[in-house]
Amino acid sequence: MKTDILIVGCGVAGLYAALHLPEDKKITIITKDAADKSDSFLAQGGICVLRDEGDYASFFEDTMRAGHYKNNRESVDIMIQNSRDVIDDLIGYGTEFEKKNGEYVYTREGAHSRPRILFHEDETGKEITSHLLETVKKRENITLLEYTSMVDMVCEDNVCRGIVCKDAGANYYQILADYTLLATGGIGGLFKHSTNFRHLTGDALALAIKYGIKLQHPDYIQIHPTTLFTRKEGRSFLISESVRGEGAHLLNSKGERFVNELLPRDVVTEAIRKEMEKEGSEHVWLTMAPIPEKEIISHFPNIYRHCLEEGYDVTKEPIPVVPAQHYFMGGIDVDAYSKTSMEHLYAIGETACNGVHGQNRLASNSLLESLVFAKRAARQIRDTYEVLPQREELPVMPETYSDCTEQYKKMVLDAIEEEKIKNE
Repeated sequence: MKTDILIVGCGVAGLYAALHLPEDKKITIITKDAADKSDSFLAQGGICVLRDEGDYASFFEDTMRAGHYKNNRESVDIMIQNSRDVIDDLIGYGTEFEKKNGEYVYTREGAHSRPRILFHEDETGKEITSHLLETVKKRENITLLEYTSMVDMVCEDNVCRGIVCKDAGANYYQILADYTLLATGGIGGLFKHSTNFRHLTGDALALAIKYGIKLQHPDYIQIHPTTLFTRKEGRSFLISESVRGEGAHLLNSKGERFVNELLPRDVVTEAIRKEMEKEGSEHVWLTMAPIPEKEIISHFPNIYRHCLEEGYDVTKEPIPVVPAQHYFMGGIDVDAYSKTSMEHLYAIGETACNGVHGQNRLASNSLLESLVFAKRAARQIRDTYEVLPQREELPVMPETYSDCTEQYKKMVLDAIEEEKIKNE
């Protein structure tokens, strides 16, 4: 199969990039599961935006401080300066953010010095991603292939020429392209407890390792402080940081507060773990008592409904919460235009690392970062487009990839451990 531009993954980064690539190019998007099973759909809190020029210094400092000043300063600047442009695009695609009396409402989350986060109830990611997906499906030059997994890359002399994939019918074949964008999301499927979909296992990272594509900080893994404690198997349900931003408190078994809930995520996570160890408990408690009941139901309807299904009425009682793996700040090393160390290969979204987040991501910067740098990748491809010499599509031997899933998981986990040891 031949296409002009191939995008692996259909979260916000992949979809937004597709919408900014030339409409005279044939674009193919593949996704490992259904199109609505990307982590972008799960993002609850919101998306940051530079409210005005007077907010620049504090937005920059909040991002740097949360990242322990290990951020790439140029990347942080690019993200902030392009934030309003991205918001305008999203509104143009039909995204609706919370308004009051005709004006946008901004909320605040942990480690933010002021409210600068736009939101749609507690399902901002779903609101944004569903409109991007709807727009992509209307473009005649874009083909979306669901239940299609990348199992290998086609590389020659440090040039990416496409991938090898497996479709829903267990057919293996090559997709050749002039440009390939990796937008495969996070690595939560590698962990027992994660807020991510289970099929997100870092496939792009494993192939980057296989072909010597540079990685950056694979040990930078964020644990979210508050997921709903349960003994059920499967994805951990996130209790958004916005809940604490609006006033919710963390309590120990005695009903006592033990941490400033608005500190950066890694700090709050460590405080929770220490409290659990001290008490010998499996979780701590989160109370929304300081938040008016009407606001809980209007701002956090999804969290309210889910907790009711699990037997907790958040308007009347605290809920048990525990930390879980949430986000990957490391990834495939990219420049300011999301280009990797391999020619004709870009990486965007959570699978890439441009240094914006440093060692710890600031709340609600993930959607913004993904969108800003996806658009920059698309624009560079548009402005520098180079057609690769034609290459014959070769047959694929399925047995070559019979156990690649487990092999790739091990490769990524080994890389994470090696980086941790190196930095001890």
